[in-house]
Amino acid sequence: MKILVCAFLVALLSLSSSKDQHASPKVEVYSRLPGYFGDPNTLICHVTGFHPPEIKIELLKNQQVIPQANQTDLAFETNWHYHLTKHVLFTPQKGEIFGCSVTHMGVTKMYIWEPDM
Repeated sequence: MKILVCAFLVALLSLSSSKDQHASPKVEVYSRLPGYFGDPNTLICHVTGFHPPEIKIELLKNQQVIPQANQTDLAFETNWHYHLTKHVLFTPQKGEIFGCSVTHMGVTKMYIWEPDM
């Protein structure tokens, strides 16, 4: 009986996750504080609602990866979609372009941070 119940639960989980197998990420790029040139800040890329969980997030300065960025652990929501946040300390200067590159399911998209100037 226990085996039958376990098999049923596994099948139920498979069905619920199979209908949401491919969900594109929703991406927000923002700074912790208002973005002013010359002021230290934190660049944040928050990625939500994606499935499957394999994803690559990179924070960029002038299209170059910013080293030593920190990433949260992968977490999932009740609908089995996932979310991650990556952040790094930065001090924006005039003329620099900051953003977040997200690669999911072989598709890479770039999201640009908009300073408050």
